[in-house]
Amino acid sequence: MPNLNLPHTAKALDRELGDLLKSIARIGGMAENQIEEAARALLERDDRLAAEVIKRDQEIDRLEAEIQQKTLHLLALRAPVADDLRLVVSAISAASGFERVADYAANAAKRSMVLNTMPLVPATRAVVRLMHMVKRQLHAAITAFVEGDAQQAVAVWEHDDEIDAIYSSLFREILTYMMEDPRQISACTHLLFIAKNVERVGDHSTNVAELTYFMVTGRQLRDRPKADVTASISTDEGE
Repeated sequence: MPNLNLPHTAKALDRELGDLLKSIARIGGMAENQIEEAARALLERDDRLAAEVIKRDQEIDRLEAEIQQKTLHLLALRAPVADDLRLVVSAISAASGFERVADYAANAAKRSMVLNTMPLVPATRAVVRLMHMVKRQLHAAITAFVEGDAQQAVAVWEHDDEIDAIYSSLFREILTYMMEDPRQISACTHLLFIAKNVERVGDHSTNVAELTYFMVTGRQLRDRPKADVTASISTDEGE
């Protein structure tokens, strides 16, 4: 006997997948904005703006939880297969990655407030430039995921080593400031934490690119380029 509910079920699945993609675009856009605002707060030494970035992190946490619920609903009630299943599974990881990006932005904002009580470190502007670069990379990754663009995903993936190289150069520059003027050690340490968190945002952008490529093609991107020579020195923060 034919399943008379099949067309209705397929349309419902399409609607819910479309809604899921809109939620991914929203949380990705919010995470991207957090990076931009954290960079501005750092550059302008703006405590008020930094506090806003920290406060908005909770909203992104709530949205990530909502997306997780949507994906569980889709898996349990719609039983997606093939391309649709890859989209749902990839969306779970992408949402988690964007939530983590927002955490890094909030951490950067917290440290910028501490830096505002100290003399300006010349390398601050270089860190802000790295933040802007990573923000553009994140935007490209979000666009590739939402539009299902495997070619753009590969482009994002291939630029990961460029971000790592700039971070490694910046890492050495900040260490030089610390050695030349021990009075700047405390401020430079905070700046190193921010820079490392920004580099990790670049890694999450690359993760989203890999998810996109898998979602679209069913294949994995392998042997990610990596040019970060500071990996043996951990300055990566938790939440």
